[in-house]
Amino acid sequence: MENSKTSGFVHSIQSLGTVDGPGVRFVAFLSGCPLRCSCCHNPDTWDYKAGEVLSAEEIIKRALRYKEYFKDKGGITLTGGEPLCQPLFVKAVFSLAKEKGINTCLDTSGVFLSEEVKSALSYCDRVLLDIKYTNEEDYIKFVGTEYKKVLEFLDYLNEKNIKTTIRQVVIPTVNDDEENYQKLLKIVKSRKCVDKIELLPFRKLCKIKYENLKIPFPFNDIEEANPSVVKEKEEELNNLIK
Repeated sequence: MENSKTSGFVHSIQSLGTVDGPGVRFVAFLSGCPLRCSCCHNPDTWDYKAGEVLSAEEIIKRALRYKEYFKDKGGITLTGGEPLCQPLFVKAVFSLAKEKGINTCLDTSGVFLSEEVKSALSYCDRVLLDIKYTNEEDYIKFVGTEYKKVLEFLDYLNEKNIKTTIRQVVIPTVNDDEENYQKLLKIVKSRKCVDKIELLPFRKLCKIKYENLKIPFPFNDIEEANPSVVKEKEEELNNLIK
């Protein structure tokens, strides 16, 4: 099959992940990202050609070693970086995964929506969509892209009825206010494809990566979020969308 020959740049692989989609998952971190998020935890994935060149067939071959751990809910997740920088590779991996009966999940910022991306999404069982902020100003200031692009991406997921989890990193003094949460709720309630909200507490474990790359960490002076408080808010929001 032609798709099996399609290759991509893979930064790293996590064999048995438990936080990147439902169940136990084989997680491939793809290289490349056009964004420069102030809270980014993986600046080492920005380089489009960092990591190892692997074929879609090789990714699936490796994932199959762990299929017994996937059970009904688990499967393969492509993340990054921004995996949709390599849409043909995403499509190739996911189409082969579907042939092998493996659940597919995509972790994305939702800033790309080309015909190639739409084709890749047709093989996707679930999308983890990172809605970083809920206003245009913060997107421009802290991400470097337009908020409306993310909403257009979400509208497409809703149109195609692709199951979606909305993710947001909770950053003290930046987006941890009730106005943001209410906007997030409004976004979710108007799109039936969204069945879950995940709030992730802002952490600074990534500082060592920035130091190694000799670049400043933009949110270095912001306090970490309290995980228990963030979890409580997450439960509150999910109860409101059920």
